Amino acid sequence: MYKNGVEEEAGVLEGTYDRIKAVEEAHKALLSRKRITLRLQIYLSFLLVFLFAAGIAAALIMTSSQVATKLHFLEIANEFTLEIVQARRFEKNFFLYGTNLDDALDNVEKAGETLKRNEGELRKILGEDTHAIIVSDMDKYRRLLEKLSVMQESDVFVPDQFRLKKETELGLRKYGGQMVSMAQDLIRRDRAALSKIISLSRTIHIYSLVILLIFLVLNASFLGSRILGNTRRFSRYAKRIASGDFTPITPAKRYQDEFTDMAIAVNQMILELENREAILVQSHKMRAVGTLTAGVAHELNNPLNNITLTAHMLLEDYDSLDDDERRDMIQDLITESGRSKKIISNLLDFARESSSQLESLDLTELLRETIALASNQIKLSGIKIEFQATDNLPRVHGDVQQLEQVFLNLILNAVDASSKGNRIQIIVLPADDPNYVAVKVIDTGSGIPDHILPSIFDPFFTTKGKGKGTGLGLSVSQGIVAKHGGRISVASKEGQGTTFTVILPITTIPARITT
Repeated sequence: MYKNGVEEEAGVLEGTYDRIKAVEEAHKALLSRKRITLRLQIYLSFLLVFLFAAGIAAALIMTSSQVATKLHFLEIANEFTLEIVQARRFEKNFFLYGTNLDDALDNVEKAGETLKRNEGELRKILGEDTHAIIVSDMDKYRRLLEKLSVMQESDVFVPDQFRLKKETELGLRKYGGQMVSMAQDLIRRDRAALSKIISLSRTIHIYSLVILLIFLVLNASFLGSRILGNTRRFSRYAKRIASGDFTPITPAKRYQDEFTDMAIAVNQMILELENREAILVQSHKMRAVGTLTAGVAHELNNPLNNITLTAHMLLEDYDSLDDDERRDMIQDLITESGRSKKIISNLLDFARESSSQLESLDLTELLRETIALASNQIKLSGIKIEFQATDNLPRVHGDVQQLEQVFLNLILNAVDASSKGNRIQIIVLPADDPNYVAVKVIDTGSGIPDHILPSIFDPFFTTKGKGKGTGLGLSVSQGIVAKHGGRISVASKEGQGTTFTVILPITTIPARITT
């Protein structure tokens, strides 16, 4: 017995060490990754949006600048064309009526000033060759007008004056027409280019808005998936922990962020919860041991009395007894001692703290042993137990001592709620779900009021008098059953009784086949 106790204590320490080691390893794994925080990702995403918007703004500024340049050129070209066209009009008046020659020269001078005033800009836009041609044609046109003006003011007759005038007229038409044609062609081309730039600007506006909208949607979707995905993941962790699975959180991504800090905190919480749960379980178990002590003491009294009486009889009548009678009395002593040892052994096995050891269990046999453990208390209460089990039930997978504690707690609660002469039914049968079995503990006691029923699984909630209960029994039992993948439900009517139903999953691990 001492050796087994030492081995179980070593197993408990080893299990605790393994849990702490698992949490530390998860902690190291969580911190070993490169850190890319959500804050940095949000900043980067908004920086990308800003850079994209800045690029769009730069493109729009460039197109606006090009539009302004083209408009300014159109103003210059229109001003130059207007002066040349006006000069051509006065030129025609001169040849028709002999007037307005000075006006024509004045318009040509204004056109020349326009070219000279915007020479640098026109050179960039028109190019050196085109600019030189326009300037050359305008100079020739002006010289021809000046030549006509000299010929008109001179009173001296010049031979072939008519021919010279005609040649001058032809030259004026030639160079004037070239200037007007070239200026109009430049205006047409510049207007076409301006239309393209405006169309390009409109296209940039439309596509940039569409792309910006898509980018914002993708950015929001990315950030939302990161945040909501982690939130859903931690929600699953919380449900897993609530069901009794205290496996530490391990890395789920290639880098760490703020949720890594939360995972480390949750792992530390898991370790604390597991330690506190072990304390609560053991505390409640010792309370159950205290409840059983009275029954065990009563049960031990019978074999001890028999041992004492038989020993006195053997001592007093030893000489008058034959060998067969002596052997019978010694056998009675051995039998009663074994009976006492078994009672004490069962109590110690139940009270002893040990780590969870899952194994395939026969639920029917486990319940028979639990009922035997509580039989002394049941006898003292004057209550009858009826046990029924369906044949060939599938086995369950769990820790025998923890499940015994659950069923013992339910049985003792049923005993406390019942009066002398009442009966308690314990039924084992397949559950409605084919992958589960059900254990029902039914009493015909006082029942549970409707306003109390929702609170009976809350920690420290009890309807028993002061000093008779801690309020942890059902809460601890619910945690144990959840840890085994099952659930506890209750149905009760005040004054008619209560039914607790424990649902446990069946063992799905294949049995070992031996040859």
